[in-house]
Amino acid sequence: MAEDSAPPVDQMALATLNDDVSTPFVKAQFSDRVLIRTILSRPDGGAGLAGQTVKVGGWVKTGREQGKGSFAFLELNDGSCPANLQVIVDAAVAPLGQLVQTGTCVHVEGLLKVPPEGTKQRVELRVEKVHHVGPVDPAKYPLPKTRLTLEFLRDFVHFRPRTNTISAVARIRNALAYATHTFFQNHSFLYIHTPIVTTSDCEGAGEMFQVTTLISDAEKVEKELIKNPPPSEADIEAAKALVKEKGEAVAQLKSAKASKGEITASVAELNKAKENLSRLEERSKLKPGIPQKDGKIDYSQDFFARQAFLTVSGQLQVETYACAVSSVYTFGPTFRAEHSHTSRHLAEFWMVEPEIAFADLKDDMNCAEAYVKFLCQWLLDNCIDDMEFMAKNFDKGCIDRLRMVASTSFERISYTEAIKLLEEAVKKDKKFENKVEWGIDLASEHERYVGLCPYFPFLECMC
Repeated sequence: MAEDSAPPVDQMALATLNDDVSTPFVKAQFSDRVLIRTILSRPDGGAGLAGQTVKVGGWVKTGREQGKGSFAFLELNDGSCPANLQVIVDAAVAPLGQLVQTGTCVHVEGLLKVPPEGTKQRVELRVEKVHHVGPVDPAKYPLPKTRLTLEFLRDFVHFRPRTNTISAVARIRNALAYATHTFFQNHSFLYIHTPIVTTSDCEGAGEMFQVTTLISDAEKVEKELIKNPPPSEADIEAAKALVKEKGEAVAQLKSAKASKGEITASVAELNKAKENLSRLEERSKLKPGIPQKDGKIDYSQDFFARQAFLTVSGQLQVETYACAVSSVYTFGPTFRAEHSHTSRHLAEFWMVEPEIAFADLKDDMNCAEAYVKFLCQWLLDNCIDDMEFMAKNFDKGCIDRLRMVASTSFERISYTEAIKLLEEAVKKDKKFENKVEWGIDLASEHERYVGLCPYFPFLECMC
């Protein structure tokens, strides 16, 4: 499948779509157009809507002129689903040359019709009016019709959402986020917003991204000192002498019982001299580099007056809420400054952290199992077209695993039982890089082995 136009869409607004063939198309909220998904995702493929006039907007995946330039076929996608709507435009309606280029943005109105027999489409749009065209220069548009690698797309971040893969990932992730909130809200959990910038090292590993203004402030000071060098001792002494001189002048005027106007003017000159001295003394304190105190970085000069970091977890803060309002969860971005380039280590990711008051370990396991099953079933119910795309292009077994996890009870074993399984494996000459003994933290290789045991087939899909 070609990797071209397809921006993401809000799955939340589409999650309640009724697929009954008697249901008419659904207009996008806040826009006078029809979502392509509400046409093509019907059980009849949209054929039941034939004869209705609709407006659609989207980006041209592919386009071609036919009939010696008398009309053109467009494959239009608006990001609401992976499928494209076939659009037919006659040359009498609009110039075809500007419509057929991949990436062109169009907003058109026309009549839905059932195409001739033998075509794969169940419905097509015959355009009667073109409301808008956002033309594309084909010589500069970077996304061809051919498949593109994810590495290639890193150079065109602003166009990545138009690809089939990234738009599918966006819809799937959006659906999972919506499902996460739905699950916990349905079970009376309170959503807590925990700080992104924190002074706490929740994990205790110290692998955190630091938040500081000291570096940028130091750079500003350095540039300022190069542009305007600090005052010399002679400059400061001269300023002090001027303050003393102006002060004596004021005293003389007062002793001579001068007029109020003369005294006021002299006091103003004295204050001006004092302000100038203060500025010079302040500038003389400016030093290049990060401020230090007792040989260490002086964080009292930082924005928060102490060390601060991007959070690695909202657990510490959300636990305080659990001790006040019972069942809570946090769902937000977390950051890890780990120098590891593997699929298991991300610098930034979103994490779900529920906390339940008045619950035991069994309650926690029940919650975790129900949550995972809920997410799997949600994808099957609301994102099957995107999951089919993933199964076709990336992971052939992903849908089967979703179905299996959603419908299979999770087996549970204690830590001690897991260690016994591993020790038995070692006795049978199974080699592990990490030593197996009671009291260790289970490594990935240990978890993977236990998950693949015939006693626990459910874990195979998770490993």
